[in-house]
Amino acid sequence: MARMPSAERRRQLVEAAVRAMARDGVARTTTRSICVEAGVSLSVFHYCFDSKQALLEAAIGSITDNFVALVKANVEPKATLHDTVRGALGTYWAHVTAYPAEHMLTYELTQHALREPGFEHLARAQYEKYTASGTTLLEEVCTVCEVTPRVPMAVLAHLLAATIDGLTLQYLVLGDEATAEALLDATAAHLVTLIGG
Repeated sequence: MARMPSAERRRQLVEAAVRAMARDGVARTTTRSICVEAGVSLSVFHYCFDSKQALLEAAIGSITDNFVALVKANVEPKATLHDTVRGALGTYWAHVTAYPAEHMLTYELTQHALREPGFEHLARAQYEKYTASGTTLLEEVCTVCEVTPRVPMAVLAHLLAATIDGLTLQYLVLGDEATAEALLDATAAHLVTLIGG
């Protein structure tokens, strides 16, 4: 096995964990199955992570960071604030429809963390990260569009996280693309009203 820096091994294990959990579910994914997925020995896992809990925390962070990076990289000034906000929502939504199993995994990780003694803080950290990420994205939109929001950014970020969370779960359950697109339009319009455009 080729020698690899520990940061790279950690990334490799996190990516393998996300693939395995998205495919098999959190409960059926073991550290051993993650190692098989990554093509590494169990000793490599224990060298990189103290526990499965630490790996789950890294997986939650990785998934969220990937969504945010994708959307942030695609926030572009459009003709109007509404079009810019709707474009950012559309970028996120394209990921939901392309990778539904990964988004389903985020809900499964939340439920797992809430039900597993000692893991509860992971669910809180997950949602705090969603809100922090929403703040980052909304600040980017405001910067690109040169606007100052009328309501506190924290309120906007919590609203965005709650709305996207519900919309994504509803889509994963119902699979209704037309309704999802209509709700994204309504979400963009509502955010623009609160931002002040």
